[in-house]
Amino acid sequence: MNTQAFSADQLASGIARGDFTAGEVVAAYIKRIEDTEAKVNAFTTRCFDRALQEAQAIDGRRAQGEPLPPLAGVPYAVKNLFDIKGVVTFAGSKVNQANPPAQADAFLVQRLQAAGAVLMGGLNMDEFAYGFTTENSHYGPSHNPHNLACIAGGSSGGSGAAVAARQVSLSLGSDTNGSIRVPASLCGVWGLKPTFGRLSRRGSYPFVHSIDHLGPFADSLSGLALAYDALQSPDHLDPGCHARRIEPVSTALTAGLQGLRIGILDGYFHENASASALQAVEAAARALGVTAHVTWPDAALARAAAFIVTASEGGQLHLDHLRTQAQDLEPLSVDRFMAGALQPAAWYVQAQRFRRVYRDRVNKLFENWDVLLAPATPVTAPAIGTEWLSLNNQQLPSRAAMGILTQPISFAGCPVLVSPLWPEAAGSMPLGVQVIAAPWREELAFRVAHVLETSGVAHLNPVEF
Repeated sequence: MNTQAFSADQLASGIARGDFTAGEVVAAYIKRIEDTEAKVNAFTTRCFDRALQEAQAIDGRRAQGEPLPPLAGVPYAVKNLFDIKGVVTFAGSKVNQANPPAQADAFLVQRLQAAGAVLMGGLNMDEFAYGFTTENSHYGPSHNPHNLACIAGGSSGGSGAAVAARQVSLSLGSDTNGSIRVPASLCGVWGLKPTFGRLSRRGSYPFVHSIDHLGPFADSLSGLALAYDALQSPDHLDPGCHARRIEPVSTALTAGLQGLRIGILDGYFHENASASALQAVEAAARALGVTAHVTWPDAALARAAAFIVTASEGGQLHLDHLRTQAQDLEPLSVDRFMAGALQPAAWYVQAQRFRRVYRDRVNKLFENWDVLLAPATPVTAPAIGTEWLSLNNQQLPSRAAMGILTQPISFAGCPVLVSPLWPEAAGSMPLGVQVIAAPWREELAFRVAHVLETSGVAHLNPVEF
């Protein structure tokens, strides 16, 4: 079975029809992982025994004539900050290796299992989710399947790379400042950062409580919609989960653009984008028939405030690690967390005060617009080890600059769907477009992304290595 021949939604429908069994699908994906993992380095934990057992249960249900759940037999994997029962939750760090195994699956893992998806393992990431490149010194860097010399993005780099390499059809990641959107853009896959508070974070290792989001990656837009619908559920045990009802998006995919007010973000999002990034947005805008330009309020200030909040909360969270196990942390993690722990409290308070004003201004913007477009990353994937980027006559630190276009959006908590585009100026490398909707309006982003997909502008490309 060719794992690149079927998307997540096609696998689920094929298994339901009996075109192939869940066992056959999982066996093919295990082989794909074994054949490619030495090059990609997406996985830190393989759960093949569990996957085969879950596939056998799916096939047993079908043999009994039971109706199958929407993702029955679809292989997925999760960033290794999600708890997997019986597995140590590394969160990308060496200091967690001695921790006891998780006693239960994370809430979102439970949700996907209930939907019939089959868990293949845990995925590589930046240590404690603090980074945009997944150049992890403990577990090695994840490689971009479209060019193995390049980064996969981060901090959910393993999650993006595994889907791009067709090692799995779906994956889960986290996004604080861009950690789903950056890998989705650089690896050329679909990715969703839902509204802040939409999905439960129970059973995931935290980074920045006041900004952390969780969400899915997929090899098709329909698969992303099915995964997102499966993940949705109010969770009274997670005080950070603010969703009170399930709002499916799968049924909204084909609603079209009727009545939608769509704009292109300019200013900050134009000034900090390369020619390839701007070309990607232009291609998306042409496919949608969009010409209006919109200015996002206070984007640079929001990014600065996000840095302060991230460093402060991250530094406080890992203060004990700094005191007792600093030698076991990555050097960059020590520097970042130490700087955050030493920040004056007044900086953090002021950043959060600004955030309240900022969110009000962003919400005001969405009184006039339904969906906004912006590049997801300023450039295509740089080579592993790149320290500096040359961008519009600026020299920027590569690791931080990869999130320059995502941080202002997540600081406001808006839902963002990344669509994979392939601008001509980028050669054979992808560069995604952020489809940004008002808070709690994920279905609008899916409607726009569906037009991008059906027009042929947004799609996945196969990888050969």
